[in-house]
Amino acid sequence: MTRTIVESKTKTAIIGFDQPFTVIGERINPTGRKVLNEELERGDFSRVEADALAQVAAGATILDINSGAVFSNKMAEDPRYADNNFVEPTLMKELVEKVQAVTDCPLCIDSSVPGALENGLAAAEGRPLLNSVTGEEERLEMVLPLVAKYNVPVVAISNDDTGISEDPDVRFAVAKKIVERAADFGIPAHDIVVDPLVMPIGAMGTAGLQVFTLVRRLREELGVNTTCGASNISFGLPNRHGINNAFLPMAMTAGMTSAIMNPVALPIGPKKIAEKKAEVEAAGVILPEGMDDAAFVTLFGMGSTKPKAGKEMEAIRAANFLTNNDEGGGEWIKFNRAPAKPGEGRERGGRRRRRAS
Repeated sequence: MTRTIVESKTKTAIIGFDQPFTVIGERINPTGRKVLNEELERGDFSRVEADALAQVAAGATILDINSGAVFSNKMAEDPRYADNNFVEPTLMKELVEKVQAVTDCPLCIDSSVPGALENGLAAAEGRPLLNSVTGEEERLEMVLPLVAKYNVPVVAISNDDTGISEDPDVRFAVAKKIVERAADFGIPAHDIVVDPLVMPIGAMGTAGLQVFTLVRRLREELGVNTTCGASNISFGLPNRHGINNAFLPMAMTAGMTSAIMNPVALPIGPKKIAEKKAEVEAAGVILPEGMDDAAFVTLFGMGSTKPKAGKEMEAIRAANFLTNNDEGGGEWIKFNRAPAKPGEGRERGGRRRRRAS
């Protein structure tokens, strides 16, 4: 049975067909996150640390760390900052160190810059996952020696010098090529996690069927684990969570063993709460005096004022249970157990009940 081992200094995450689905948290990534970019440029890693902790609390078992920041202000002062080969190696090392200081969750080192990959691998404790290699010749010659040198598993993305093919047979052939080339470097198939590339269902109606078929072939013919950018399937569509929630269990039953995704439902901010309160009051609803924001958003089904596990995590945990990768349903029950109320589980006077011997 194929098992890909990813480790921190103290914890092990196993990606495998007979294992619970592996969630690789994607939020430590400055791409498209203006505020995070600005903070990193100032040397502020507080949001990175908070994102790391929130993702682990929500159920991520591996954290992806992407160093693709754009430091616009520094770029204006020093042209070297326009070059990712200058920015990312230093930033990656800092990101890895900051995350490891707050959690012992295994890591995934994610960059297109060779120096950033090597710095991340050198700074990471344990055995991180490397993200990523493609079928492009230049990328194969650059990344596979690093994978062999550090003895780590790698994400293999099914595109090559010709780009991303809409033909699933071509994407399978690229994956096979990467597996074969990796073998030349002494890298076994169980250390390769193939991303077959999920296309948006809104642009290609067969995208879901394609990826399910591809995942089955990759499992049966190449014996490799698989991953994907889970939210790609719903790009550009309304109610993306609804589509993601259906896609993930279907992909799991086809054989997909992990996904790079956001496990966290982001908290409702003060602005949205204020807007909803104004709407409620305009409708003539009188709110209880002293009602706090947490109670308000719960009452009106808005979500939560704190980060919590997202709906996709609910779908994944249910699928783990249904596929017998959560024996006895322990994780499902734990996930759905209501938090204990203050004083609950204690006798009067605050004394704990004695356990039966």
